[in-house]
Amino acid sequence: MRGLAFVLAAGLACAHATRGSDWQRDRAAILELLRAQQDAWNRGDLEGFLRGYDPGPDLVFTSGGQIRRGLAETRARYQARYGADRQTMGRLEFAILDVRALGPGGAVVLGRWRLTLEPSHETRGGVFSLALLRTDAGWRIVHDHTSAAPS
Repeated sequence: MRGLAFVLAAGLACAHATRGSDWQRDRAAILELLRAQQDAWNRGDLEGFLRGYDPGPDLVFTSGGQIRRGLAETRARYQARYGADRQTMGRLEFAILDVRALGPGGAVVLGRWRLTLEPSHETRGGVFSLALLRTDAGWRIVHDHTSAAPS
């Protein structure tokens, strides 16, 4: 009986370790996705930045009291507000505060953003929360709620 208890305990410990290491890989992939978005933005590559979002119609992007659905509306919002080149997009910095698993295929990210516009050096910033899903193409943002701090 002790042997069976040991085997069960060892099996549970291994299963927990596997889930933990899987989550560490997932967390690293999510952080890499956000780093790639930041880098694309700072190159003036709006399309590269948008690759982090789910391209399907169920994408939700909220900001400025508005709800936008789908990648086309999200792209149009970014283009209207920031253009699509390095000069108008400025320099973006993310500070990731928390990355939390939501089951085996979901995650939520909490962070702060800061944007420095050129040539004025005006800065804007705020907070964001992102819901991500693991897809066949990797982790993708399916819900983005971004808010600006009061000026």
